[in-house]
Amino acid sequence: MQDLTQRSVFREDHLQFRDAVRHFFDKEIVPFHAQWERDGIVPKEVWRKAGREGLLNTMLPEPYGSGGDFGHAAVLIEEIARTGASGLGFPLHSDIVAPYIHAYGSTAQKDRWLPKMAAGEMIGAIAMTEPGAGSDLKSVRTTARRDGDHYVINGAKTFITNGINAEIVVVVCKTAPELGAKGVSLIVVEDGTPGFAKGRKLEKIGLMAQDTSELFFDNVRVPVDNLLGEENMGFKYLMHELAQERLVVAVRAAMSIEAFLQKTVDYTRERKAFGQTVFEFQNTRFKLAEAKAQATMLRVFVDDCMRLHLTRDLTPDRAAMVKLNATALQNKLLDEFLQLHGGYGYMTEYQVGRAWTDARIGRIYGGSDEIMKEIIARTL
Repeated sequence: MQDLTQRSVFREDHLQFRDAVRHFFDKEIVPFHAQWERDGIVPKEVWRKAGREGLLNTMLPEPYGSGGDFGHAAVLIEEIARTGASGLGFPLHSDIVAPYIHAYGSTAQKDRWLPKMAAGEMIGAIAMTEPGAGSDLKSVRTTARRDGDHYVINGAKTFITNGINAEIVVVVCKTAPELGAKGVSLIVVEDGTPGFAKGRKLEKIGLMAQDTSELFFDNVRVPVDNLLGEENMGFKYLMHELAQERLVVAVRAAMSIEAFLQKTVDYTRERKAFGQTVFEFQNTRFKLAEAKAQATMLRVFVDDCMRLHLTRDLTPDRAAMVKLNATALQNKLLDEFLQLHGGYGYMTEYQVGRAWTDARIGRIYGGSDEIMKEIIARTL
């Protein structure tokens, strides 16, 4: 795996932050993650601890976060991938939900919600996907009808990450259904609001420790002050922020490949078959050599996209390219790494099987492969 200190995209403060994140993960995450996978959820107290350590809202200024930038966010994402701690919904909370509030919220809204999110006292989710509308946000059917000083929200959402733990949800809804995409707004709903209910915890094939649920809105009344930005501007806001969400997925995929490449090298050097180590077979060495070459090529592209994003120059089509390439390669190489583990690759003991299963969602969430190709095709 590439020496992290040799990656020019990271500054010294990023490297110092990585040390702090690794210490926290070694103490508070890695020893307990297997139990969280059995439980299907990460305890809220872990979020509170992460908040106390300054690991949430890393790229937002104080007092809304720890005053870092996307480099600090990337460090945390990479450590989640490196340790296989796929249950942690920190990136969605810190790098997707909180930035919407920071970018489009009023000063009063930011003061009300973001310090609590930074402290882990208020866990965030974003409710986009519906039973009948996935990547096609124009087809959202959840409505928010204006009634005096309130909006009345009705609808249902599904596949919501952090859904069970969520204490604040940014809801994508139609305030002017007749306008299609031009009638979408973002409205914040807090846990405990009458009519807002959480459905069952959804059973997934991967990300077993990450709570994913349905959300229901039955005449949920929230103050007009809970609207983020302007009414009917939600679709534009979503499009503006999606590049970062796709880069988050790519950063995670690239580190997952590198981490499990190293784990596979270590395993094949120790495992013996037919009187020699698995690594000594030419097929193994060639497979791993090819994987390293491909991982290195991806690393250069991902780090370049990170560098662009640090100056807010990452374009939507480039973000689509890096997500498409990173997740495709992650799925391909983790499958080969599992194969090189033989039967043990199918056991949970070596993590590669879980990582292989977890990786499959990367080609779906944050915009499916097909959506990424459509975005790229528009530039041809």
